[in-house]
Amino acid sequence: MENTLQDIKKTVIFKAPIQRVWEQISTSEGIAAWFMQNDFKPEVGHEFHLQSPFGPSPCKVTEVEPPNRLSFTWDTDGWFASFILKEIGDKTEFTLIHGGWKKQGEKVEKANEDAAVIRERMSGGWTGILESLRKLVEY
Repeated sequence: MENTLQDIKKTVIFKAPIQRVWEQISTSEGIAAWFMQNDFKPEVGHEFHLQSPFGPSPCKVTEVEPPNRLSFTWDTDGWFASFILKEIGDKTEFTLIHGGWKKQGEKVEKANEDAAVIRERMSGGWTGILESLRKLVEY
């Protein structure tokens, strides 16, 4: 779509083996520990919910490639999230992509706010969320 807001993309290096990070991002319990409560299963096509501050967000798993990639659609505004892992020796490069944003000036339904405002808020939120993940996976 033309003139949509840019995807949020954050890349961090964790001092942890890729399998340890994968286990934390690809299980319901793992995701709940650093992100949100959920009923996730790592199966393409599985429909699940993330318990967001605005209530349950319907999601659907679109990609599972252990231990390198996990993607899902998120909520009803066209969002998607992808977690991409790359082994770098005994460390893991973790990239988060949160995309599917509307145009600036369009409203995000549940929040009833401009998509640009929500995107900026969520970009900052992801920074903290990834630090929570770091605390769980690093020794």
